[in-house]
Amino acid sequence: MPGVSREQIDRAKEVDILDYVLKYEPDNVKRIGNTHYLKDHDSFRISNGLWKWESHGIGGKNVIDYLIKVRDYSFVDAVRHLADDDVSDSDVPPKAKPPPKKERLPFALPPRNKNNERVIAYLQERGISKPLILDCIERGSIYESAKWHNAVFVGRDDNGKARYASLRGTMGDFKRDADGSDKCYGFVLPPTIGKDSDTVAVFESPVDALSHQMLCPGFGGWRLSLGCTALAALTNFLERHGEVKNCIACTDNDDAGNRAARKIAEIQGISVIRSLSPVGKDWNDTLKASRDKSSLIGRLETAKNEAAEHNAQSGIEQRRTALEWG
Repeated sequence: MPGVSREQIDRAKEVDILDYVLKYEPDNVKRIGNTHYLKDHDSFRISNGLWKWESHGIGGKNVIDYLIKVRDYSFVDAVRHLADDDVSDSDVPPKAKPPPKKERLPFALPPRNKNNERVIAYLQERGISKPLILDCIERGSIYESAKWHNAVFVGRDDNGKARYASLRGTMGDFKRDADGSDKCYGFVLPPTIGKDSDTVAVFESPVDALSHQMLCPGFGGWRLSLGCTALAALTNFLERHGEVKNCIACTDNDDAGNRAARKIAEIQGISVIRSLSPVGKDWNDTLKASRDKSSLIGRLETAKNEAAEHNAQSGIEQRRTALEWG
């Protein structure tokens, strides 16, 4: 290859990805169990000598690929950094230049509308009860934005400061995170029984978390929305809530949701159960279907059989949550 020798390439390939980031990006690495994550890319993980950037669908083993695909190095520059002639006798790679920092836009919640009528109507149409909606509005976790009348779902830190906002159009399919949102802080529904629950149920969206509370009032633990399938919100939640030892993975019943559930099951130090929505892809599908009880009950047996088959294929313990239909 022009600019580098085969010997340099071979030497660069021998560098271990975990050794590299721990030595040269130590402040950018967070460990959960046996897996390491990069703080500047919440879906990037390193485990068993391999790295995977889930949100981009890429991964690899050697540091050359990491520098090229993640840190925007050219092939020649990556090899030279890892096999610098000045340190060729060293057991560790040369110090690389700091990873380029992406400028995060300052976070600010969208301006509030004078009332929340459209958001209340939208969520009621999705099957959420008005008392639950009003409780969230009172706690400041849901409101209606002024300009576009979007539903705004807010994630806060331990001091109550807003750090994240998921926007969902009350008309159409619009959805996105507010600029500057920190996905380490997801939308949370607190325990309904006591304040020190040791269990968290994890969902992809706030509406699914709300739907689960409607369907399973007997569950008194935490409910957390990831805002996607990346685990940043969950890993941060577990760090802040050391009392939580049990996790119910309620992500969507599709390829992305099942992959997320398997990643959750890999987290050390917690017990994980996979809980599939009895009907449809997610928990809001089940809630909407519950309006027609006869249709839902007739499909529960099929859902149970699918859960058993999925359990056999995935190797993850699963259960169907008992639902109270009133």
